[in-house]
Amino acid sequence: MSARIFRFAPSPNGYLHLGHALSALINRRLADEADGLLLLRIDDIDLDRARPEFERAIIEDLGWLGIRFDGGIRRQSDHLDDYTAALEALSGEALVYPAFMSRGDIRRHIADAEASGRQWPRDPDGAPLYPGIDKHLDEVERRRRIDAGAPFAWRLDIDKAAQLAGTALCWREDGSGPNGESGRVSVDPKRWGDVVLARRDAPASYHLSVVVDDAIQNVTDIVRGRDLFYSTGLHRLLQELLGLPVPHYHHHRLVLGDDGRKLSKSRQDTGIAALRAAGMTPADVIRLAGTD
Repeated sequence: MSARIFRFAPSPNGYLHLGHALSALINRRLADEADGLLLLRIDDIDLDRARPEFERAIIEDLGWLGIRFDGGIRRQSDHLDDYTAALEALSGEALVYPAFMSRGDIRRHIADAEASGRQWPRDPDGAPLYPGIDKHLDEVERRRRIDAGAPFAWRLDIDKAAQLAGTALCWREDGSGPNGESGRVSVDPKRWGDVVLARRDAPASYHLSVVVDDAIQNVTDIVRGRDLFYSTGLHRLLQELLGLPVPHYHHHRLVLGDDGRKLSKSRQDTGIAALRAAGMTPADVIRLAGTD
């Protein structure tokens, strides 16, 4: 029987905080209980925000906490061709299209719709769905804009994709979702709308790169925070479209700040490095992070 493979995949766009520590600790514990492997992957697909100093700090903090990893480190920035191949496979099935609306165009379009009394649909994270206007451009107009150098993103045609994948999509949840979901969880990928799969400044979105990486690394168990629970529906859709294996999922609780919100690099929440500098020991930090 093949070993079960887990992974911890931080992004080097900031320092680790207690929430990351909790996730890494749970991954290591579950891998040990399964007599499996735990891989470290650096999700640096966002080339503009990834910084080598953050990667060094992440690796140092994980080592200081005593978290052991198996094998070498996979960095997404070293494997851009893998994501391009996946995008080309989807393009070959006419499941993606170039979308030219800028963020400002999208905001104005939605603001005008809401001003006229329309309630605009939103994805599970609360972001408004893409209007989909560019989906209806003909090939001649698309080519004209691309040849003229117009910036665009590749978006998934969610209606076509969902129709091709069928209605039986689901995953096995070994943890629990925000509302206590567990066991067999059914998928409604249309809730995400026509998501971005690649941009000019990022060769693949998080959603596309993560499913490709997990398949290439033969990951059998994905353990992560509940903030990504609903993203799993979109990941299952991409796995189905690309013919990739389906891992088991385990979503765990989040570490929340004093204001009740999840910890965030962007809000400069207390990081592991700061706790170390304040004199805490690894045991102190592990106790502070708690258990799932």
